[in-house]
Amino acid sequence: MRVATYYSNKDIRLEEMPVPSIGPDELLIKIYSSGICGSDVMEWYRKNKAPLVLGHEIAGEVTEAGAEVTSFTAGDRVVATHHVPCFACHFCLNGHETVCNTLLSGTHFDPGGFCEYVRLPAINVARGTWKIPESVSYDEATFVEPLACVLRGQVKTGLKPSQSVLVLGSGISGLLHISLAKARGAGLIAATDVSEYRLEAAIRCGADYACNAGTNIPALFREKNGGFGADLVIVCAGAASAIEQALKTVERGGTILLFAPTREGVAIPLSVNDLFWRRDVTMTTAYGGSPADCVHALELIRSKRIPVKDMITQHFGLADTGEGFRLVEQADKSIKVIIRPQE
Repeated sequence: MRVATYYSNKDIRLEEMPVPSIGPDELLIKIYSSGICGSDVMEWYRKNKAPLVLGHEIAGEVTEAGAEVTSFTAGDRVVATHHVPCFACHFCLNGHETVCNTLLSGTHFDPGGFCEYVRLPAINVARGTWKIPESVSYDEATFVEPLACVLRGQVKTGLKPSQSVLVLGSGISGLLHISLAKARGAGLIAATDVSEYRLEAAIRCGADYACNAGTNIPALFREKNGGFGADLVIVCAGAASAIEQALKTVERGGTILLFAPTREGVAIPLSVNDLFWRRDVTMTTAYGGSPADCVHALELIRSKRIPVKDMITQHFGLADTGEGFRLVEQADKSIKVIIRPQE
């Protein structure tokens, strides 16, 4: 089969690899759609592991089911998540499934999502694979995993209806956060970015206003929010300046969600007394999504409460995966890029 092998962001090679053989409790999936995630182009994070086949936002059709698999049969349309927890360890039992050792290092796709066929190991079949509703396309289904991550983050913040939200960075994660906050009944929703293209997308996704990240964000937000800062600031940009804007814009008693990673070695000085003690600000993070989050995300997509179809800007065949990576890394004239391995 054909695979798009990652060597670097600018070196994605179309290569040949045997179709994986499956065991009695595994599935072989013919991939029809595979989304490029922002983490796929984090070269500092990926390059030392190269060469490898990336891609973890997949949707496709079961072509072969192991003899012991009872939940799926050949022909089923399915979506799968690449990492699943054990549900039995200290972390899982305390509600932190996404930092489970099994999830972090024990589960994966074989070989990845940017190829024609993928083997789903038994644990992924049992805990991280779902049938796609008839009304949901393969392209739309690829949003299950990224939306699950966004959903987990917002639930963790305790966002309440009518609370104000500032989303710093209007890439795909930022747009999903905007759409979800709107669906959950947030009050004023504002967004920032350095790309006019993405600022326009933020408005389409539900932001009340969007402005260039270089403007005076704290002052503008308070001007539009009756003098108050943001109840929730979601940082979806990896720049240190975005975190600094979050610290200056969050209201007393508010929450900052650090959703996007920074580059390696980035450190931000914090005033513990002024920020946390005197202002009662909560700062939290979110990594990944649990199987339950994925189920919730799939229902949000099925019900059209989150209009993911409108966020897809480009499609490429497997041979042009490199062009897809270029657009995502450029972070300007694209929102969501989908690879269709069968084309």
